[in-house]
Amino acid sequence: MRVSRPAHRAVPVLCVSIALAACSGKSSAQSSRPQIPQAPPPAVSSGAENIVRALPDFSPLVEKYGPAVVNVEVVEKSQPTGGAPGGLSPNDPFYDFFRRFGIPGPDQQQPRGAQPPVRGAGSGFIVSADGYILTNTHVVANADEVTVRLTDRREFPAKVIGADERTDVAVIKITASNLPTVKLGDPTKIKPGQWVLAIGSPFGFENSATAGIISATARSLPSDSSYVPFIQTDVAVNPGNSGGPLFNMSGEVIGINSQIFSRTGGYMGVSFAIPIDVARNVEDQLVKTGHVVRGRIGVTIQDVNSQLAESFGLDRPRGALVSSVEKDGPAAKAGLQPGDVILSVNGHPIERYGELSGAIAAMKPGTDATLQVWRGGKQQTVNVKVAELKEQAQTASANPNAKPGNRQSDQAARLGLTVRPLEPQEKAQVKTTGNLVVEEVAGPASAAGVQPGDIILGINGKRVKTVKELQDAATSSGKNVALLIQREEAQIFVPLRIN
Repeated sequence: MRVSRPAHRAVPVLCVSIALAACSGKSSAQSSRPQIPQAPPPAVSSGAENIVRALPDFSPLVEKYGPAVVNVEVVEKSQPTGGAPGGLSPNDPFYDFFRRFGIPGPDQQQPRGAQPPVRGAGSGFIVSADGYILTNTHVVANADEVTVRLTDRREFPAKVIGADERTDVAVIKITASNLPTVKLGDPTKIKPGQWVLAIGSPFGFENSATAGIISATARSLPSDSSYVPFIQTDVAVNPGNSGGPLFNMSGEVIGINSQIFSRTGGYMGVSFAIPIDVARNVEDQLVKTGHVVRGRIGVTIQDVNSQLAESFGLDRPRGALVSSVEKDGPAAKAGLQPGDVILSVNGHPIERYGELSGAIAAMKPGTDATLQVWRGGKQQTVNVKVAELKEQAQTASANPNAKPGNRQSDQAARLGLTVRPLEPQEKAQVKTTGNLVVEEVAGPASAAGVQPGDIILGINGKRVKTVKELQDAATSSGKNVALLIQREEAQIFVPLRIN
């Protein structure tokens, strides 16, 4: 870590009265003159006293719920040669700008060849007295060993019950009883400006408490497709805080600290937490079934700014603007059209488009969603039957360490890619000749910097237009693959090394 140093040398500070006497050349007799009494310091006004009294005291909260916050240590015994720990490449343009907690930087990588075990650390919190713990997926991803340490310094081996990459929520379990637990709150009631407290293990300093305020709610992040309406705070969080709880002033957990926005990799005043209701939904499904089922309606949406609001006749910017509708999808069957602005779902207002993604994803497939839609200068109701968002098994699995098999349908997994065909509307929007868009990345693709939303054009100079062509090309490729992708309007070759 680079330590900034002052531009000038520090000057020792001496006792002022002694320094003045020595420099003035006064005799001891002169210095023995009676001193003029100093005026007493001004009295603190009652207004200032009220401000001091109004400042929150977090110590009772830390004392009561701190023991339910744990340190999570992981060991990954094998690491792909040349890849970055945590699956993020230092070549990625967002590597130093926007990273998840706990991912080592390029200066921490091991050289190619045989590598020692990779160790990492994060945080978590106990949600049941029999040992269920919530943390982040990126804390325990690819871990061969997980150890949980309590504040009383007891240590337990932990089992990963399930991990969901889209929300970055994971559930782990230790064998113990009568454990301290946190109290869960309602993140729908939070407001910007309210005080919040984080407890975690930044840089390995266990049970560190930091406080701040809620900066914003329902944030959608750049390059993020996780269906999470993040809580933004200015609480100081750093690598190691990942997976730790975010408390309100009532001592209730309202979120899981998950990401930071940083140019340096350290805290810069902007951090993000996963709302606890999103996490609980994922937890329930992982514990019961080992995987997560999400809803979808088949639309592409974007935020509404002031110019768009004015052009559509809205009183102010709000809602989620439908930019494209999937052919024969649930939304298309219900009559939704590009240009519709979705204002609410089942009576819950949608202020930003990220709230719509989270609301639909949380709904059970087969249920009906009642949408309030702004179209042609007036509001109308549209009923949509929610379908299931298909996920690959490795996206949410009771065994996150499972490796892809050798079946033909799994061959593209050698590259670490999950792709789908582009819809005609999408092709028209991005102006591409490609047919396949990346939905998820892992392994070699992730290490090389491929991102969700990239369009696959070819492999090793050969164009690919279908999933089968991509699978066949991946099967016949050697260890070094040149993947041609389109990102926005630029086309680049990305080198992948397959072990």
